[in-house]
Amino acid sequence: MDLPVVWFVAVAILWTGYLVLEGFDFGVGMLLRPLARREDDRKVMLGAIGPVWDGNEVWLIAAVGAMFAAFPAWYASMFSGLYLLVLAVLLGLIVRGVALEYREKVDDARWRARWDACIAVGSFLPAFVWGLVVANLVRGLPMVPGTLGVGIVDAGFTDLFDGYALLGGLLTVALFVLHGAVFLTLKTDGPVRYRARALAVRMSVPVLVLLAAFLGWTLFLRETTWTVWVALATVAALALAVGAVHRGREGWAFTATAATVAGLAVVIFGSLFPQLLISTTDPALTLDVAGAASAPYTLTVMTWVAAVFLPLVIGYQAWSYWVFRKRLVGERVEPAPDPAGLS
Repeated sequence: MDLPVVWFVAVAILWTGYLVLEGFDFGVGMLLRPLARREDDRKVMLGAIGPVWDGNEVWLIAAVGAMFAAFPAWYASMFSGLYLLVLAVLLGLIVRGVALEYREKVDDARWRARWDACIAVGSFLPAFVWGLVVANLVRGLPMVPGTLGVGIVDAGFTDLFDGYALLGGLLTVALFVLHGAVFLTLKTDGPVRYRARALAVRMSVPVLVLLAAFLGWTLFLRETTWTVWVALATVAALALAVGAVHRGREGWAFTATAATVAGLAVVIFGSLFPQLLISTTDPALTLDVAGAASAPYTLTVMTWVAAVFLPLVIGYQAWSYWVFRKRLVGERVEPAPDPAGLS
């Protein structure tokens, strides 16, 4: 395996880690108003993601940085061509981050309600837009020759919203909400835990249908042999999550939803390889791994740097999850009887 392929796999792993970890963050943010009935509930929910949400975003920074250094042509074409979608993601992340920090600064119900709305919007926007982006990458985009002979994206705003892309956005929103609900069943106790479990049960079948539809459409567009098996395993993982939620096996359910998000990412990157950015206007402008990679010296240096620092980052994040592994129960949140009778 040569270095460009190694770094394509590395970029795919970084994006997969980001979607798995930030996915439940987004889900909890979108569920803040529907699941919480009082301020104590909201504090429990935000406390569940409080120690980890900003650390999860490190994976996004690492993924984008790796794309910039290893595949500069891919980075430039993708982020310039999809700048409106990327801008929407950045605005969502900024609004959410500010809201998470500011909602406790003033002891006022209306103040907190406004920031809660910002958390919900700032969680929904990136979740939906990332689905649009990956679907557009798989489907392909209109491209024109750039100044250095490298193809650049030339898509209008309406070109980004066909049925497949909207299905991708709807799937990531629904899957992250389910992932977040299952995370809350694992990390909290009391009313929030039982409401999250009941919601996960109700959502599991619709999410399963959306996932099967999106993966089937993806394989129709970019069929390869091994991604078919990954797609089947991804659907099976979500089916296992559904069964685990019904049986109250919350640890297994969260593992299964995490595997579902990871499997979805593997199918997307596997469907792209060896291409990176597919031109729908001229096949000659399509960017592939070999043509978009940096010089061998740059990739060699990056490989040694990553070999030293990546284990440190992963180790630190694993340690932080271990430290905050216990269920969260607020001071006034007492364990309550399970109204759904699912425990």
